[in-house]
Amino acid sequence: MTVSGSAPRVRFAPSPTGYLHVGGARTALYNWLFARGSGGTMILRSDDTDEARNTDEYAKDIVDSMRWLGLDWDEGIEVGGSHGSYRQSDRLDRYGEVADQLVAEGKAYESFVTKDELDTFHAMARSLGVSPAYDGGAEPDEFGVAARRLAGVAPTIRFRIPRPGETTFDDIVRGGVTFDHAQVDDFVILRSDRTPTYHLASTVDDVDYRITHVVRGEDLLASTPKHILLTQAMGGEVPRYAHLSLLMGPDGKKLSKRHGHTSIAAYRDEGYLSGAVVNYLALLGWNPGEDDTTVSLDEMVERFQLDSVSRNPAIFDAEKLAWLNGLYIRELDTTAFTERITPIVEADLERSLTEDERATLQAIAPLIQERTKLLPDAAGQVRFLFADVAYDEPSWEKVMTGTDAFRVLEAAHKRLDGVTDWRSEEIEAELRAMLGDLELGASKGFQPVRVAVSGSTVSPPLFESVEALGRERTLARLAAAKARLDAE
Repeated sequence: MTVSGSAPRVRFAPSPTGYLHVGGARTALYNWLFARGSGGTMILRSDDTDEARNTDEYAKDIVDSMRWLGLDWDEGIEVGGSHGSYRQSDRLDRYGEVADQLVAEGKAYESFVTKDELDTFHAMARSLGVSPAYDGGAEPDEFGVAARRLAGVAPTIRFRIPRPGETTFDDIVRGGVTFDHAQVDDFVILRSDRTPTYHLASTVDDVDYRITHVVRGEDLLASTPKHILLTQAMGGEVPRYAHLSLLMGPDGKKLSKRHGHTSIAAYRDEGYLSGAVVNYLALLGWNPGEDDTTVSLDEMVERFQLDSVSRNPAIFDAEKLAWLNGLYIRELDTTAFTERITPIVEADLERSLTEDERATLQAIAPLIQERTKLLPDAAGQVRFLFADVAYDEPSWEKVMTGTDAFRVLEAAHKRLDGVTDWRSEEIEAELRAMLGDLELGASKGFQPVRVAVSGSTVSPPLFESVEALGRERTLARLAAAKARLDAE
């Protein structure tokens, strides 16, 4: 029996043992979209029973990253609800109670088997060509059990898999899935120290919280028959399952740090816009239709359907994300873009901008906005306007060692020294006239000027850059570059 007839209740249940992974964020997003599009309830739960690896830093990161992405929740940690703290560490008594009840009903049993005995059982099964799934066959007899109890050995509790039999379910993403019980272990649900395993804690929470749909990664697909059987043993209603494909790197291998950043926090800190990250995550396994490149959260909610999620592996390509982020940056209005980059520029300079400098940044912002993929890139593009010029040596070697560089700088200085109306149009007219005087093309004629005033071959458009820099500083930098060439 599956849950039906009620508004969907979904949950995202990360463990605070690491920063929120992009794969986990996509799972959270799909849960959120499904809940919001169906009038359901989104729950954020903390699966924090691993005391050795849990940290407050990771727990905070999960909440902060969810909120940065724009994903809220109706029940759960820091929000509350009818189920207490929504942290598994506060529900240990409940898990023990369920395990003991299952033992009392004969659906689970105390297990005293040792690791060596399990290894022998598995080896024997393989030698006989039968399933090595543990079925309780290596448990000590009643005298062995009594001896181990007297020796102070605490048992684990294992769930008893009904054999023969099979578990079949209709996965929303993958279709029909069947597991033969002969291939499923009598698995541990309560450790010898009375702490629950993932299987028990997760299933008890799903039953208690009345979860109707479990949307999670396909790495947990093999756990599903165990969770269904546990749910049925508890007398709960089995939720619908949707197992999402794993994220792969561009090389076709499982996404990992060798492919670059894997945490949401890293992308946030590198200057990505949350809208771009959410947009990209949504497209990793789902097509919103209408050939749209950028899709807002509100549009996603309207279009998203769980049964339209692809079962094929999705490729996470950081370069495509950066490209998409550039689109989102260009969609910002100039004021919003300037407000975002101002603290980045000031941090790069290690000082605050003056009012005049803020006006300069506002004026040139539209030009650098068109060339910015990541917000921190802006600092490097405008640094020459607010600090002494620092030559990029590869740019200098490429442009300034040619035979024309000195005469270009000399001619540019002479032409610009006579400009009284310091606007980009007048500056352009004089520099283009210089090209005619020297019989040079734009590349050979303009690049030495660009390097002299900005320090690099890469900068905002030349004429606007010169206007923003100002007459006196422009002339001074042309003179300084000539002096360095003389010295060389």
